[in-house]
Amino acid sequence: MINPFAFFSEHNIRYKITKSFFIFKFLIKNILNFCCEVVNVFLQKVFNHYSTFHRLIFYIIIIYSNMEVIPLQQTLKITNVLSDPTRLSIYEYMTKFHQPVTVQDIAKQFQIHPNVARMHLSKLEDVGMLKSENKKTGKGGRPSRVYHLSNEVVELNFPFRDYQLLAKVAIEAMISLGELGKNALYETGKRYGIEIMEKQLSKQKLDKTELTKNQKFEILETTTTILGMTPDFYIKEDGNQIYLQVFNCPFREIAEKHKKETCDMHIAFIKGMIEALFEEYDLIMKENMFEDCSHCAYLIHVAD
Repeated sequence: MINPFAFFSEHNIRYKITKSFFIFKFLIKNILNFCCEVVNVFLQKVFNHYSTFHRLIFYIIIIYSNMEVIPLQQTLKITNVLSDPTRLSIYEYMTKFHQPVTVQDIAKQFQIHPNVARMHLSKLEDVGMLKSENKKTGKGGRPSRVYHLSNEVVELNFPFRDYQLLAKVAIEAMISLGELGKNALYETGKRYGIEIMEKQLSKQKLDKTELTKNQKFEILETTTTILGMTPDFYIKEDGNQIYLQVFNCPFREIAEKHKKETCDMHIAFIKGMIEALFEEYDLIMKENMFEDCSHCAYLIHVAD
């Protein structure tokens, strides 16, 4: 845990901000590549579906004509809020803690005055990164104000880009093709999962045949973290099963409208990453964040 009283030089502050933007850039790059893959498969599938292709073009024209650009002033507010090292540390802590927090919780965790903790939490809420609500503690007295991560997407683009829109257009176009389009979507998701894991292995110059089971688990955890899933990993005692909890869905906004198709594609994506590491495996979805749960959970069994 980062000590808020530690000396933060200008270099360290710049490093943390640069690291955060690097991860954001990595996510955007991979989302764009995935969308391009889906569109590529889509165009191949619709070669004999001329009317569907025309509907796709029509959707793009209608959606873009109503698109709103995020004001530059809001973007500058976000960068200003994240430039404070303690505030950035508080946000990172909350992404890993996965539970609502109070001002007192943050003050105790970071050893700062409650008024300072309240100020940091309020600034994060002002730019849409956190949300708060009054909640009864069960101990009597006034309700406590609790803060939790916001599901609102905060984007920084120079100049403005809308890759989320591209993803929506792609997935709705695939769904409009029926089973043919859905199968292409799942195949693309799985292939992309395999490619991402293979790139991670190549980047670290690792050969999966020389890795232990625990080393493979560590790479899987690291990769899902880089992809923004904010995961928790629990390895069962027998060493052959892991319980994966995903607290952030990278496709949440799309899944809210197309839950089954998006969730099935995400599962195929995760299966692709696992398949790149293990020859034999089984994945069972245990919980879904769109069914009154705070996270998605998967039980993964791998062969010896």
